[in-house]
Amino acid sequence: MAAIPDTPLFSPLYRQIADRLTASLDAGEWKPGDAIPSELELASRYKVSQGTVRKAIDDLAAAHLLVRRQGKGTFVASHAEERTQFRFLRLAPDEGPDRAGGGERPARRFIDCKRLRPSAEVAKALDIPTSQAVFHVQRVLLFGGRPVVLDDIWLPVALFRGLSAERLAAWPGPLYGLFESEFGVHMIRAEEQLRAVAADAEAAALLDVAPGAPLLSVLRVSYTYGDRPVELRRGLYDTRQHHYRNALA
Repeated sequence: MAAIPDTPLFSPLYRQIADRLTASLDAGEWKPGDAIPSELELASRYKVSQGTVRKAIDDLAAAHLLVRRQGKGTFVASHAEERTQFRFLRLAPDEGPDRAGGGERPARRFIDCKRLRPSAEVAKALDIPTSQAVFHVQRVLLFGGRPVVLDDIWLPVALFRGLSAERLAAWPGPLYGLFESEFGVHMIRAEEQLRAVAADAEAAALLDVAPGAPLLSVLRVSYTYGDRPVELRRGLYDTRQHHYRNALA
């Protein structure tokens, strides 16, 4: 008997259209914030029904790749939008407005931005060889003037050429907005690992906590189209007045 394949031999037509739309997004045909063609135009382009296109767009909107705006059309999702600027920041205050990353806007203090060879762990997470350089960015996020998050961020130099401490400090918006507008790299999803750790001497000094104080470590890999990893980030969170919040569907 023939072996049964591990993957289906076909996918629904709407899924095929969603894949073709994603390929166009990946190729830069429509950039973050741009309006995509209407459902009728896309139906004509792909020679399918308008209902098939609508279902494909619904699929991509559910995945946060596209955003529908009533009476205006459908747009490429962007981290520059108010409601999605801090979609991946799940820190919320214990008291006061709790908007899970969309509440109080943190102030930023960049500590360093340097080019270096990645460790084996960093290279594996970014799916690059250890011979390929990365940028290491270190910053502190402050809430109410108090340091709460220490971020170590690793980015492939090949995708972020020209990144510098000066450029980071001058950017007024969220970091992912800089990545998509200046470097054409759009983070569409992320995977995280959480664990409790003790503050080492460097983290203690930067977060203004005692050495050995409990911190929440959030290790995140962010992906762009095609499930390609483009950022590794380790955040150390001081949760004395904040908590990590997530919604489980």
